[in-house]
Amino acid sequence: MAAGAARITAYAALPVLYLLHNDLWFWDEPSRLLGLPVGLTYHVLFSAVVVLAMWRLVRVAWPGDVIDELAGEAGDEGVDP
Repeated sequence: MAAGAARITAYAALPVLYLLHNDLWFWDEPSRLLGLPVGLTYHVLFSAVVVLAMWRLVRVAWPGDVIDELAGEAGDEGVDP
């Protein structure tokens, strides 16, 4: 996937995740899944998906010069010999 397409896909995932965050369809569901209420299980799995989406967003959309600048600053904070 080209860098531009990967960036667009990562940004497009954000509104989708925002809409999926409010699980109105499991609000009154009393059953259990994996030992937890279905709504809580949904949010556990949703949180894992959000972590992956944010990792992907940082990998494809974070400006490289900022990463290089931060890496340089981190190297300067070492202990003096």
